Amino acid sequence: MRKDKLYFLTFISISIIFLIIASLGVKYFIEVSANQLIEVQLESSKREANEIAKLINHQLVGGIDRQKVIENIQNTIENTHNEASFICLFDWSGKEVCHPDITKVGQKVNSDQMLLNSLNEEDSSDKLYDLLINRKKEKQKDSINSSNVHSEIVYITPVIDSDLIVAAHANIDEISSQTKKLKTSFYTIFALMGGLIILSSFFAVRIIGSYYEKQLEEKNINLESELLNLSKLNTDLVAYKQKVVENTTNGQSEPLSDSGKKRILTYIRNELVPISIDEIAYIFTENTITYVICFNGKKSTSNVSLDDIFMSLDPSLFFRANRQFIISIAAIEKIIKYGNSQLKILIQDADVEIIISKNKASEFRQWLNI
Repeated sequence: MRKDKLYFLTFISISIIFLIIASLGVKYFIEVSANQLIEVQLESSKREANEIAKLINHQLVGGIDRQKVIENIQNTIENTHNEASFICLFDWSGKEVCHPDITKVGQKVNSDQMLLNSLNEEDSSDKLYDLLINRKKEKQKDSINSSNVHSEIVYITPVIDSDLIVAAHANIDEISSQTKKLKTSFYTIFALMGGLIILSSFFAVRIIGSYYEKQLEEKNINLESELLNLSKLNTDLVAYKQKVVENTTNGQSEPLSDSGKKRILTYIRNELVPISIDEIAYIFTENTITYVICFNGKKSTSNVSLDDIFMSLDPSLFFRANRQFIISIAAIEKIIKYGNSQLKILIQDADVEIIISKNKASEFRQWLNI
């Protein structure tokens, strides 16, 4: 139940994070894409306006009647006002001479000079969408003009040697429609992408979580097994110590093995001191000197190497833990797991920790089972 709750919370968290990022990302992508779309249309309108201005100039210079030129232009652009951008022609008095909507011919040009100046600024490419949409909102607030104005002049160029001016219009309604389609496309893409990301992330979390849960379970099983082994080792240690005590109580003071000695000779300063085997807690070597430590804390030295001393001791009572230490079964207080399959031996009444390597650990277990 806890796992299902964790997976559910993970799913909710991923969904919330994606929605926050997507909401910011979609807005940015829509603005950038809309600005690029409007910029392309604006550049196309500018080129078209310049070409028509040159065409009118060539026709007038070629001697074609002005009225005939106007009629030709009117026939060319008629009914193009429903497109995203279109061209119109007006004179210096501000009256429409040619317009895609023939009902506009003869009317005064309705344009926003501030908008026109803003659109022709060098840094206007990143705010075209905002300029045009904000202009539409302003027009909609004006109840008198909102029903008549659906476009804005975005570029003008004069016809040389005439009183005519070519204007490029942006159809705000059509641009808004294109932008809405763009928004719909982006939201659809982000919704599909979000669903795939959220579902794939959810399943990935479940797969990875299950893998680590399995690994954790295996570690717990291994840990339980190691704890049982350590418990068994300490139990064997207690049993073996009890056996030694019982043998001593029954008068068996001699070693449990015929090969062991009853005492060894050591030195305290220049004095030769015999130490009973039963009194030795552990023996270690340091800086090529062999030290013999008794249960009462008495410390003496020996000229014999650690290898030779171990050969003379009863192997049922003493164990060669490593190259540096020999320990007595009676001196071991506790056995602890250490590192990777290693063992740490704690000595009674002494601040000494003896490490038994992985290779020696199995031998140590067998020794306790003697």
